[in-house]
Amino acid sequence: MKLLIIVAVKEFEKDIKQILKKSNVRSFSYKDVAGFKDSSEELMEKNWFATEMSENESVLFYAFVDNEKVDHLFELVDAFNTKQKSASHIHVSVLCVEKSN
Repeated sequence: MKLLIIVAVKEFEKDIKQILKKSNVRSFSYKDVAGFKDSSEELMEKNWFATEMSENESVLFYAFVDNEKVDHLFELVDAFNTKQKSASHIHVSVLCVEKSN
């Protein structure tokens, strides 16, 4: 079993739900969160927000999934991210679960 963690801007919430559905992940939790980025070390012309500190509306999903669902989900997220013209992407992490009840 794996612990799946997905973070993205709020605008991608419906897309993430569709990706989870296509990956046969039927049970998950999610929460609105504030995304934060410290851009103080970036050049101002590369900084989209033109400030040193920025927050944006984000969403955090998490789910316990079977191992065989992970690869397909990553493929779908990679395909989604490849099509994005913005700097925002869906970020996915997977952690091994040694024990659960």
